[in-house]
Amino acid sequence: MMYEICTLTDPGLVRKNNEDAVAFAADSGLCLLADGMGGYNAGEVASSMAVAFIDTELGRWLAEAGRQATTKDVRRAMEICVENANHSIFNAAHSNRQYAGMGTTLVVGVFQENRLMLGHIGDSRCYRLRGKELQQITKDHSLLQEQLDGGLITPEQALISLNKNLITRALGVEDTVLVEVNEHRVSPGDVYMMCSDGLSDMITSEDISAILLAASTLEFKARQLVDAANEGGGRDNISVLLVHATEDATKRGLLSRMLGK
Repeated sequence: MMYEICTLTDPGLVRKNNEDAVAFAADSGLCLLADGMGGYNAGEVASSMAVAFIDTELGRWLAEAGRQATTKDVRRAMEICVENANHSIFNAAHSNRQYAGMGTTLVVGVFQENRLMLGHIGDSRCYRLRGKELQQITKDHSLLQEQLDGGLITPEQALISLNKNLITRALGVEDTVLVEVNEHRVSPGDVYMMCSDGLSDMITSEDISAILLAASTLEFKARQLVDAANEGGGRDNISVLLVHATEDATKRGLLSRMLGK
C-alpha cells in the first residue's frame, strides 16, 4: 500500500493564536494531530510538546524497527511514547505556573502495509471514507459521548448541546492517561481524515463526504475543508490531516504480468 499525506491548520476566525499542532512522517507512516487547551499560550505549548515528543520518539522507534515490527510491537511502542509524552507535559505544567492545567487531545496513527494502528485521547477525531461511506472510527472521550452512550440524549439533541466541548480524557492533565488504541485494515482507495473539533463542530458529515469524494487533489480537499469550517463560523482553531491509500504500483504491475495482462 502507498500513502499520500497532507496537512493544513488554521487559527479560525475568532481566536488569535493556534493551539492545534499537526505533523507526519511519510517514511514511517506516522501521523499526529493535537488540540491544546489551557490559559494564555499553555494549550499551544501542550499540543506542540505532544506532537514533537511523539514524532521524535515513536518516529525513531519505527525507523529502527522497520517492517519487522509486529502489530503488538507497534501498539506497545505507541502506548509507551504517549505515556512518556503525558509525563513530560504533566511535569512541565507543575513546574511552571503559567502552564498549570494545560493539556491536549491527541490522534496518532501509524500506517504500515495494509493496516492502521490508531490511538486517540479526547475529542479530536479520525474518519474513514471507504467507497462512498464516511465513518467516524474514533469515539470521543467526552461528556457528550457518555450521555449519548447512556441514552440520556438523542443524536439530534447532541448537535445543539452546550456540553459539546467537555472532554473526559486529555494528555498531560493527570500523571497517567489511557490512550485508546485500535487496529484497522486499510483498503486501496480509502481516505482517512484526522481533525480537531474546530472542523467537526463547524461542518456536517454530509459536507465532509462531498468534499472528500470530489475529484481533486488531497491538498485542495484540505483547503476546502478548512474554508468550509470557517464559513460555518470558524469559532475554534481548525486542523485537518488527510491520508489517501492506493495500491502499490510495483505490486500491481507484477500481478498484471503474472496474469498476462
